[in-house]
Amino acid sequence: MTLSELAPRADSVSSSGDATHPHLHALVQMAKARGPVRVAVAYPCDASSLSAAVQACQAGLITPILVGPTARIQALAEAEGLDLSNIELHDTPDNPRITAAKAAALCGESQAAVLMKGSLHSDDLLAAAVSRDAGLRTARRASHVFVMDVPGYERPLLMTDCVVNIAPTLAEKRDVAQNAIDLARAIGIKLPHVAILSAVETVNLAIPGTLDAAALCKMAERGQITGGVLDGPLALDNAISAVSARNKGIVSAVSGRPDVLLMPGLETGNVAYKLLVYLAGAECAGLVLGMRVPIVLTSRSDSISSRIASCALAVLMCPPANSKERVA
Repeated sequence: MTLSELAPRADSVSSSGDATHPHLHALVQMAKARGPVRVAVAYPCDASSLSAAVQACQAGLITPILVGPTARIQALAEAEGLDLSNIELHDTPDNPRITAAKAAALCGESQAAVLMKGSLHSDDLLAAAVSRDAGLRTARRASHVFVMDVPGYERPLLMTDCVVNIAPTLAEKRDVAQNAIDLARAIGIKLPHVAILSAVETVNLAIPGTLDAAALCKMAERGQITGGVLDGPLALDNAISAVSARNKGIVSAVSGRPDVLLMPGLETGNVAYKLLVYLAGAECAGLVLGMRVPIVLTSRSDSISSRIASCALAVLMCPPANSKERVA
């Protein structure tokens, strides 16, 4: 079943916001059909992170393992009216770094299939995840991928990397692209089209990102990046708009129909996704990929629906339920 088949019609949607963000709704439905996975939730010590974990559990997406100071978590649950009676808790000192290490260790020991951020700082969680003790690192560079649901846009739009890699090298961009392609395929996009963005659409020796874009396209031709169609450099206008591309004489299989926007660096990516969220009314879900397990890395400002959709992405990135790799 495809995303378009699962996305609700605007005239049949409740007031829950599905009419505005049908693509994320469709992802949640896809993930529910796959069944829950065990998720180590690190330091869920504020209302948003704890509520998201409980609601994702109630939705049938995840089986949470709450890792943190048990007395504090239980007191918070009581204050918020959340039922933790059937949820597993692992007690740790009230220290975010120690808690993050414990949650990462549960994933490394295959007791959980996904690592999820609670109310601790992102740096603390990622430091624990990439430590050698956790055993979660792979040969691939870790990177973050957003799935953006932009009102009026006909399909989900992936953006990477807006969170983790500040100024990725060409080799790191290769992994950033591959991680995004893998996620796109996992959510039902059979042949993802990747637009490698820059300020201009031609190779310019004064703009290093345009050289990287050209190299990435050649790497895809040679099988060093697989599963997608890449083009770049492309400016944002001729990546998104086929009319703009035609006006500039650009012949491209990607222009006007990108599934993935590959950003030149974190500053550009971070500004771009926040523009879509705060000015265009977009909702986003996201994961850190390139590790042995997906990592749900949410922001303190993310809505609960965004956090739940991120859990859905993690479910879809896990091996199928009949696979030995999946933690049940």
